[in-house]
Amino acid sequence: MITITEIEAIPVRLDIRPLSEPLGIAPYVTTYTEFYDMERVLIRLDTDSDITGWGEMRSTLSTDSTKAIIETDIADKLIDEPVSAVESLPERFDSFQYFDIDPFLGGVEMAMWDAWGQYLEQPLYNLLGGKVRETVDVSFCLGVLEPAESREHARTALEHGFDVLKTKAGRDWRQDVKRIVAMHDEVDGQLEFRLDPNEGWTTEEAVRVAASLEDEGIYLQYLEQPLRIDNFGSFKRLRERLRTPIAANEDMYFRHNLLELVKRDAIDAGVIDMVPAGGLQAAKRLASIADDAGISLSHHCAFDLGIKSAALAHLVATTPAINLPPDSVYYAWDEHIIEEPFDLSDGTLPIPEAPGLGITVDESNVEKYRIDR
Repeated sequence: MITITEIEAIPVRLDIRPLSEPLGIAPYVTTYTEFYDMERVLIRLDTDSDITGWGEMRSTLSTDSTKAIIETDIADKLIDEPVSAVESLPERFDSFQYFDIDPFLGGVEMAMWDAWGQYLEQPLYNLLGGKVRETVDVSFCLGVLEPAESREHARTALEHGFDVLKTKAGRDWRQDVKRIVAMHDEVDGQLEFRLDPNEGWTTEEAVRVAASLEDEGIYLQYLEQPLRIDNFGSFKRLRERLRTPIAANEDMYFRHNLLELVKRDAIDAGVIDMVPAGGLQAAKRLASIADDAGISLSHHCAFDLGIKSAALAHLVATTPAINLPPDSVYYAWDEHIIEEPFDLSDGTLPIPEAPGLGITVDESNVEKYRIDR
């Protein structure tokens, strides 16, 4: 039996390709900040069988804090334990009642699945129930830009085979409407659009944006998390006032919120993320709830690198309930931490066929970009 011998958290920082370059998106502007680069935490899980599993996460804590939690609180419970215990991982941390351990477990669980699949010589999709699709269509993501500049990038997305474009919302909802109208006009309606204010609007602003777009004959694929989390009643009232589908994202990061939104009949779609959910199994449980409720699902992107993008491919390939293209910005990386980077230039993410996650980590690049030396 293969057992865990060491768990290491490795923070890295990579630059995002600038807007001036093909498929570049930096600075990626949102309502609260702008990104030129992104920090991620890679998780290396070594075993007594000379097999190494890899996971990946983004943390809202400092990288030092994230590293400490993974290498102490989590590692202390998993060293010398079998990798096959991946399915019982959450139960081992039931005592963490006053701290949200799920995002850290999400990254570690990914590494356990990778190692377990390598040991069994099976691609992860076989361990998750088998493929229901051969490739994964993804959504192009774009930050806040002026309408004229947004037009150019919408055209680029269409020319590269993307069918859906997600854009962040800014601080002026009128400008958001102008940008969507401009992009819709540029591609002659051949792209679907998602608009994401990151909880930044009031109900009145959300109504004005969606109604203004509806008046222009533009119906978003969905309006993503326009209101703050735990605001179930307002979501329900917003959905009742609009024809535009309403989606929740940040609400999906907290246990039972999806179930509560379903009970209130408050959303049309959900945007889940396997890492804050607690892992691939937790993401599948959310998918089951959504499927039973008839709610469509997509998957969030937090500037994922190749490890999590591989996990995403396996998750979506084996989960029919994730019926909308997941978000991705993978096309915007110039440098990579896997030896054979994915090519998303045609708007699709391939599903790796090698055992485990199906990728080989480029450890020299990991050392090049790590930030904890």
